[in-house]
Amino acid sequence: MEYRITTPFSSDDMEKLETLRAGDTVLLSGIVYTARDQAHKRLFEAYERGEPLPFDLKGSAIYYVGPTPEKAGEVIGSAGPTTSGRMDKYSPLLLDLGNKIMIGKGKRNQAVKDAIVKNKALYLGAIGGAGALMAESIKSVEIIAWPDLGCEAVRKLEVKDMPLTVVIDTKGNDLYVTGPERYLSAC
Repeated sequence: MEYRITTPFSSDDMEKLETLRAGDTVLLSGIVYTARDQAHKRLFEAYERGEPLPFDLKGSAIYYVGPTPEKAGEVIGSAGPTTSGRMDKYSPLLLDLGNKIMIGKGKRNQAVKDAIVKNKALYLGAIGGAGALMAESIKSVEIIAWPDLGCEAVRKLEVKDMPLTVVIDTKGNDLYVTGPERYLSAC
């Protein structure tokens, strides 16, 4: 199935997230924040020190991306996903603080899967190797924190119909598990 969802999510939107299943296609619009390895580390450290975070995590979507510089006339350069497992150490806390959608590529560990279920969140997969395609759905970009991190600075993106796939749904169903099982049973 294909669904359209818009961020940030309010409490009224949570029921819609729960209807999505691993393998569903999502066209995501609204506000998405970028954060990779170093930004996650700084978010975690800021939280531990009791400092305010650079954006409200409640109902947020975070894309694990370090975009390339934009060319003349572009909003952003190539914006393909990075490997999500590198954020696994920090993701459970961010989910507990209200993050609802994580976007990246690759498998997640059990602690992240458990936090997804506990917080009724989603892990969405972006198409690896298709950074130019992903960039087409990004309409505006603003660096909002840690510009010294270069491509890993936290950015606020406005996106329209970003094509994604539900990899782990609110019930913990994992496409990396169920996909191969379905394929093998069909053979």
